[in-house]
Amino acid sequence: MGVESQINIALEEIKRGTQEIIGFETIKDLVSAYFKEGKTFSVKAGFDPTAPDLHLGHTVLLQKLATFQKYGAKVYFLIGDFTGMIGDPSGKSETRKPLSKEQVLVNAKTYQQQVTKVLDSSQMEIVFNSLWLDKLGARGMIELAAKFSVARMLERDDFEKRFKNQNPISIVEFFYPLLQGYDSVALNCDIEFGGTDQKFNLLMGRHLQRAYGLQKEQSVVMVPLLEGLDGVHKMSKSLGNYVGITQEPKEMFGRLLSISDELMWRYYELLSSKSLQEIESLKQGVEQGSLHPKAVKEDLAVEIITRYYDRDCALRAKEEFARIFTKEELPSDILEFNKPCGIWIAQLLSECNLCVSNSEALRLIKQGGVKLNGKKVEDSKLNLSKGEYILQVGKRKFAKIMIQ
Repeated sequence: MGVESQINIALEEIKRGTQEIIGFETIKDLVSAYFKEGKTFSVKAGFDPTAPDLHLGHTVLLQKLATFQKYGAKVYFLIGDFTGMIGDPSGKSETRKPLSKEQVLVNAKTYQQQVTKVLDSSQMEIVFNSLWLDKLGARGMIELAAKFSVARMLERDDFEKRFKNQNPISIVEFFYPLLQGYDSVALNCDIEFGGTDQKFNLLMGRHLQRAYGLQKEQSVVMVPLLEGLDGVHKMSKSLGNYVGITQEPKEMFGRLLSISDELMWRYYELLSSKSLQEIESLKQGVEQGSLHPKAVKEDLAVEIITRYYDRDCALRAKEEFARIFTKEELPSDILEFNKPCGIWIAQLLSECNLCVSNSEALRLIKQGGVKLNGKKVEDSKLNLSKGEYILQVGKRKFAKIMIQ
């Protein structure tokens, strides 16, 4: 295969699953220089460690970074330990609550451990933006603020809406896109990645690279926001519609099997390593009836779990799922708890880690999502008497309860 053919294949793979690319010709030149001269280039993606775990929504971008690593990119995985204490206002209707330095650092540590599950660590450098943002000082901040006008800042969609609705916008929120843009100046990066909701911030990097005299404008690659398990809202831990990459394999498998047949193809496109041609072949098989959607969905779940664990774990999760939900058996590793007589059902759910709080337990009971010995719990004031019980939340969470 000739060099030009290799370049074209690389560019097609780069474009796959992206929502928008600004400066594609520059990307083409960078990839061409890698194939023809062995030259490398730098790309960056920033993550504010506002929560401790990464989920599959994050990995859409990470997998695109991994693709670029194959074609000459050195990845700067930027942890926004400085900007994380402000909070990205993108898509927010109100000011975010700031995180403490301690919270940010704890979350950042888990990011460091998780990201190497996707990216090649030999072609990656993890950087913290406090390294250069702490050094800006008051003079540097004033100089940075002078590079952009309030009028331009208010062109940003979420700021504009909040301004019109007379919702407060703090001055520090105006600094967030400026600081993210300055990251691109400090790293002198060639390409920046982000979700479609990050467009304003990503373009700020291009603007500031010009304003600071770098004689370049970074290209921008935007990936779509992955819909969560509900198929409506973007994947989010706060909404509960997520699949975490550190969740237990059987939990991941069950969650992935819960997505709709239609949403499955979106997940294949953005998360699978299969080629577009292979995915199209699977689609045709389902449409023609030669493949069952459930089997295709199971293959996707096995592929994803194998990526973050290994194939044996993935296959065991598949077998466990079939054992419980096809044969209607209990999990092999069901946890047992000894509890006092008269314990309140909501407290019991919380103490057995079947939900995070009593209030969530009450909500689940109201929604009909809690079963006791196979029957729905309808009385939210229920106190359990002496005996043995199987407590179940949803389809996948079980606990064996011994009431003394």
